[in-house]
Amino acid sequence: MKVAIMYSGGKDSTYALHYAKERGWDVRYLVSVKPTRKDCFLFHYATVEHTPKIAEMLGIRHILLSCDVAEPTQEAAIVQRAIEEQQKIDPVDAVVLGGTGLQETQIRSIQTALLPMNIEVFAAHAGLEHADVLKDMVNKGYKIFVSQVASDGLMKWLGKVVSKENFAELIQDSLKYGFHVGFEGGYADSFILDCPLFSKRIEIVEMEKVVDDNYCGHVEIKKLAFVDKPAITTGNVVNLLCE
Repeated sequence: MKVAIMYSGGKDSTYALHYAKERGWDVRYLVSVKPTRKDCFLFHYATVEHTPKIAEMLGIRHILLSCDVAEPTQEAAIVQRAIEEQQKIDPVDAVVLGGTGLQETQIRSIQTALLPMNIEVFAAHAGLEHADVLKDMVNKGYKIFVSQVASDGLMKWLGKVVSKENFAELIQDSLKYGFHVGFEGGYADSFILDCPLFSKRIEIVEMEKVVDDNYCGHVEIKKLAFVDKPAITTGNVVNLLCE
């Protein structure tokens, strides 16, 4: 199956790409949308501008779009126009989104927009419990940098990395403050610094936290670097260590 991935650089879209690769699907390209405003319904705001470099590292063709509206149908139309053009030169059978299917507004809006082209749209891990999916991510070595927050109890996580070491603390905070542990519903967004798909890990060299109020804020990454992963040697075989 030929697919395109809606790719923000965050945990769910990266995991969707991982899912597609594991199933042997032919990932033709990634589509990223960088909003000019923070109140979009469908797209992440923070750090999306860095997706072209990640796509280059992954060796996958990439399309970066801009969004200056905040209405689901209009936002989905931006994706529709781009994929319509791609269907003429590099057609796909499906567009894969990240997540477990809880982001119904996003899925429905893009499904409706792409229906006339007979392109299937689905969430990579539809129907699964997001806490289990998130646990699998951290167990596989995903380094999940929290790039934007919009909830009580999450400001302390802004600019931090969710990993095996603090995953239990995130679960406890989600129960205490009532936010979704997988951040579904706009509670927070993320940016992946490392995972098994990456040939290099991402290092944040310079960043700035922008705090809007007690509950909302985002990170602006001013400079990042792609760093070689250390190699481990077993006998005569050298493998890359995926942190």
